[in-house]
Formats: sequence, C-alpha cells, structure tokens
Amino acid sequence: MACLWRVLQWRSGFGAPVRERDSVFRLAGLAVRYHSTQTAPHMPGMEYQDAVCTLNTLQTNASALEQVRRGRSHPELQLQAMRGFLERAGLTVERLDHLNIIHVSGTKGKGSTCAFTEQILRTYGFRTGFYSSPHLVQVRERIRINGRPISKDLFTKYFWQVYGRLDETKEAHGGTMPAYFRFLTILAFHVFLQEKVDLAVIEVGIGGAYDCTNIIRRPWVCGISSLGIDHTQILGDTIEKIAWQKGGIFKPGVPAFTVRQPEDAMAVLRDRAREIQCPLWVCPDLDRYPTNSGPLQLGLAGQHQRANASLALQLSHTWLQRRCGPGQSSPLPDADSSCVSPADSFQPSSVMVKGLAVTEWAGRTQILTHGALAYFLDGAHTRRSMQACVQWFREAAAQHERNASGAVVRVLLFNTTGERDSAAMLKLLVPCLFDFAVFCPNITEAVAFNADQQNFNVSVENMLTRCLDNEQSWRLHSDQRDEEASPLLIRDGLPLLAKRKTDTLVFPCILSALQWITQGRDPVLTDPAKAVLPVKPSISAKAAPLREAAKIHVLVTGSLHLVGGVLKHLDPESAK
Repeated sequence: MACLWRVLQWRSGFGAPVRERDSVFRLAGLAVRYHSTQTAPHMPGMEYQDAVCTLNTLQTNASALEQVRRGRSHPELQLQAMRGFLERAGLTVERLDHLNIIHVSGTKGKGSTCAFTEQILRTYGFRTGFYSSPHLVQVRERIRINGRPISKDLFTKYFWQVYGRLDETKEAHGGTMPAYFRFLTILAFHVFLQEKVDLAVIEVGIGGAYDCTNIIRRPWVCGISSLGIDHTQILGDTIEKIAWQKGGIFKPGVPAFTVRQPEDAMAVLRDRAREIQCPLWVCPDLDRYPTNSGPLQLGLAGQHQRANASLALQLSHTWLQRRCGPGQSSPLPDADSSCVSPADSFQPSSVMVKGLAVTEWAGRTQILTHGALAYFLDGAHTRRSMQACVQWFREAAAQHERNASGAVVRVLLFNTTGERDSAAMLKLLVPCLFDFAVFCPNITEAVAFNADQQNFNVSVENMLTRCLDNEQSWRLHSDQRDEEASPLLIRDGLPLLAKRKTDTLVFPCILSALQWITQGRDPVLTDPAKAVLPVKPSISAKAAPLREAAKIHVLVTGSLHLVGGVLKHLDPESAK
C-alpha cells in the first residue's frame, strides 16, 4: 500500500480526483468488502510496485472498454498509432529488425510453442528474449531474458525510461498514452535491444494482422499454432475470419509454418500466404521425426503439446539455418502456388531433443503436490483447449489415484473471463466426476492489495455475477448427466457412481476458495499472515469429505488469470 500513499500524496498537489469503488457481497457465508482505487501516474525513481501501479493506469476501465468494443472500426489505424508510440519512446521499426525475431500467433498453444522454441535455442547457448501474455503472478513474467523474468530492478529501470519518454511527449500528441498491452510491447522491444539478445521470441497478443506486435517488419520466421474460436468480438465469429487475422503476421519472403488446421482455416491461410507472397509449410506429426533414442520426450504434458513441439522444431530449425548457415534447407514453395507444402521431418539434434524435454511453462498442464493435496493447473479458456485439458486431467488424476491409500476427493476450481462460452466448457468438465465444483472471481484475496494482479477491465460486480451464472450452468449440466448416467459402466465392468452429486459453492476470492478446499491441510495456506475469512457452519459442514479424504485432487482451469492467482498463494516464491 506504500505506493498508493506516495501516489495520493503526489496527486494531492495537482488536485486530481481519485476514483474509488466499494462493493459488498455475501457468498459462501462470507461477508466481504472490495475496495479498488484507480491511481494516477507516479513520479520516476520509485520502487517496482510503484512502476506496476503506474502501468495499471494504462488499463482501460470496464465502461470505457465496452465503448471501444461497440465502436471498433478501422483496426488498421492501430498499427499506425503503435508506430507513433514506438517513435515517441525513442525506438523505430528499423531497429526492431536487429532482434532476429520469431513471431508466433494462433488460438491454442502459441505460448507453449514459444516456450519450446525459446528453450531449444537457449539450450544451444543463444541469449534469448521472450515476450508473452498474460502474466500469471507478476507482470515482469511477460518479458524474459534467458528464460527468466527480468528482475524487479531491471523492470523498474526500463519502465521509467520508456514511460518518461512517452509522458514527456504526451501534450504534443493530444495527451495520448499507449494502452497497457501496447506499452508492455514497446517495453519488451526496448529491453531486448538494451540487453542485446541474440533473438526474440514474440507471442502475438490477440489475432495477428492488427495486433500491436505486428509492427515487426522482418521476422526471421513465423508460426501459427492451432486455430479455433476465441475473441470473436475482435477477430470475427467464424474460423475463416479468425484465420485471416492470424495469417496477418505473414511477411513477404519470410518462411512460415503452421500445424494441421481445419480445412476452412487452412484454405484461408493458404490464400493469405499467396497474397502476401510468403512461403508456408505444414508441420509433420511429432512421431515422424527420426531419432536415435526412442520417441521424443516433452517437458509439457498432454497430447495437444505434440503439435506445438513439432511447430517449435520447425521454427528453431529454420532460425538456426539462417543464423548458422543454409545447411540442408528445404526448397521454397512457389509463392503463386495454391498448395501448402509439407515441412521436412528432419532428425532433431541432441540439443533440440534436450530442449523439448526440459521445457517448462507454468500454468499449462502443471501439477503441484503439497502433501495430501495435488493441484492440477491448466489455463484452458476455449472449448478446444478445455477438451485437451479434460483429457490430460483424467489421465493424470487417474495415475495419481492408483497410489492413493484411501478415498480421493476431486474438486473443480473454475472461472472464466471475457465473452467466453463458460457453459460449453463446464459441460466438458462434468464427466470428470467432481465431488465439489467451486467458483470464484480472479481476485487473489479480498483484504489485500497486489498491483501486479489488478484489473480495471472488468468490474467486481460483473465478475461475481459471472461466478453465480457458472454455478447455475454447472448444476444444469450435472443434473442432465445424472439423468443419463444410471445404466453406464466403466471399462473394467465396475458400476459408475451414477447418483454422485456435486456440491457447488461460490467464494468471493481465490484465497477463501483455496482455504475452504484445503481445510488446513496445505501448510502453505496456513500461514498466520494470511487472513482466514469465517464461513457459516453449514458451509463448514459440507467440507467433511475434504477433511477425511486420503487425497484431494484440485483442477484449476478456465482462466490463466485464475491459475496465476492460485500460484501466487501456492508458490510464494513466484510473488517475490
């Protein structure tokens, strides 16, 4: 809270108003008051949290964001504005050419693809930069050097350099400042140039064609991961419209790779590649790559990661060919051809094999074990990614349950954001046979302040209303399954628990949800410094199975922001 006090002191000299919002809700027997304050810009020379507080002033508040969505037009002007902000920050698009960029778009798996690619090239000994979004716990996770988030000192130093230049030129440009994601993109470019990376892996934010990362003119290679329906208000409501946006990162003569796509989406990507005169290849299945040591092992779990790994092999292989010599490069497809060429399934080097095996990407098919508690974390937030999450969870949880010495309780902790189809995702989760379905907003805790995880883009009221809607959707789908389940048998012939009912609860914040789920059995959450919010006796009584179970398996999914909030509590080191 110290940074807020300094900001308020600074603002009082200018008489600027501070807007406050207080909300009171009663959920799961808890009475909680939320308080959020939108602060003003800070003076340079402050600490890391001060920089993050100032960064948060660039977020668009919920009502203004809705106006932007309703009036969205001329998206091509976004890139023109981005060039202006870049120049005001002391950078040029020409300087970005020196970053030797790998540019990756897609709906599902683009972050994992980037993580595999960055790890492979770092394992070769190159100094890597990696820009991704969103962050899970701290905003500096978005900007990585050699696989690690930049330090708080570096973030603070470079933040004020960029912010200061933009603030100094604000009045001459109608008082405009770049929005949150634009600013972070500019900051990432500045950091990578100052830190002299050998390459930068850049993950697209939303879409591709008009995403602010697409200010890049000359990437070394581009990639498009699996496509699906997401961000429909911005990208369009069909797979063809979305594919057109994603293919907007293609550049003339720059090699591009994609994974297998739905037929309609692939047709659009093919047309975009021909229009832009960009050579495009489709990656082979991962088992098509010859090796001397058996099947390729991946550091990221789940069958869906195999396509991401294949794309990463092609991206890193192509980058290495340009950096280290032509080698045995594939012939370029004819830019006027109507075909998309299959990429060669080369033999990965031992460095590539190691890179794939040691890749880590927090919050994606991640498992944390704390005594009797096993947390399965996956930020799936589209229908297709939730299908992959369900497959992974059912396999991983079943493997853990084989070693249990007694009853195992399954708990779902769920939330979604934006315009995503929560009901469709919840319907996919019902067959996992959860004993409890718990819903909470992406608020880490109701009585503390954390600038890294402040979000002004959506109101507290809307977040809590959505949680209640999700609870109702779960009950509806769960009741329908109960009606259909009675005659079913599982594979080995044992009767399925057809009448298994799932208790549902809504909590006001992530910490209160975790405290109820764990019932004091996770020492990380029993820290005296963490306030324990009291619950009604009836809510406490529901938790008896959690107190008695040999193991508790908790799937956290639906939102990367939710996963990040959970990690903040379960992995305190990540918040330091």
